Amino acid sequence: MSESLVSGTDQSQTEYHHRLPAIFLRGMAMGAADIVPGVSGGTIAFITGIYFRLLEAISAAPVAFVRQLVRGNVAGFWRAIDGTFLVCLLAGIVSSIASLASVITWLLETQPVLIWSFFFGLIVASVWHVGQQVQRPRAGLLVPFVAGAVFAWWVTTLPASELAPTGIAFLGAGALAICAMILPGISGSFLLLIIGMYAPVLAAIKNLEVTHLGLFVLGCLIGLLSVARLITLAFRHFHDTVLALLTGFMVGALSKVWPWQETLSWRTNSAGHQVPLSQTPVTPETWTTLYGQDPQILLAVLMAALGLALVLVIELAGKKARPAESGSA
Repeated sequence: MSESLVSGTDQSQTEYHHRLPAIFLRGMAMGAADIVPGVSGGTIAFITGIYFRLLEAISAAPVAFVRQLVRGNVAGFWRAIDGTFLVCLLAGIVSSIASLASVITWLLETQPVLIWSFFFGLIVASVWHVGQQVQRPRAGLLVPFVAGAVFAWWVTTLPASELAPTGIAFLGAGALAICAMILPGISGSFLLLIIGMYAPVLAAIKNLEVTHLGLFVLGCLIGLLSVARLITLAFRHFHDTVLALLTGFMVGALSKVWPWQETLSWRTNSAGHQVPLSQTPVTPETWTTLYGQDPQILLAVLMAALGLALVLVIELAGKKARPAESGSA
């Protein structure tokens, strides 16, 4: 019997370690989403089935620090915060941001219609996915849904400002961005764009500005520890209301990722290039009239379908992973 127990433990450990690459890939997907203004890494975490595990792990950190780590119980602290999961996920996020920041920025500059079409399809499918998680649909949920949609739409209309890229600015930007990133439908990178810190943060990543990046990460840590527990408690006590609110957030944010945008004003980025500052969605026909370019409608539809299909694939993978994860808990 003891041999079978050992064999079962070994098998469980093997299955656990086999899941680590999947967690890393989900982190990479979250990192890639967080780079794009208008797309939320929290949405990716939600549809891949790791959102609540991530919230629980972050929420447990302050208490585990006092009860376990301060008393020298490092192993207990690591278990309490689901340390291996967090490190693997964070490694994926950091790797994605470091490796894809330049590529995604280049794609947004050279193929904006196709890239935004892809993200539009991804978010539409995410709206459907998050809405499905409501346990007791009822008319009263329309109130938080509409409130979330109006708020997100209002955020997308805010004019961008310019902050001096000081240490305090990087600290505050990290706290603000991470609070948004952890919420499905709210784009942390878009909030960075609004306060004028998107370009400085990207430049700090590309140029490896250690001091500024350290302050930004510290801000992220402060924001995470302060907001994760609040979100966890909100889900526990007001599950359907919070989901309706988040679904509204994503619907309201769709105007930001509409592929055809009229640029109302411009800004100069860190490389000295003129890039859009304020935009408003228009029809493909109007876009063609304004800019004299092919709206690429067929390709845009195909890219949107690809984004939608990707969410469905991720959802299926998440459903398969959840029973295994719950069984190993």
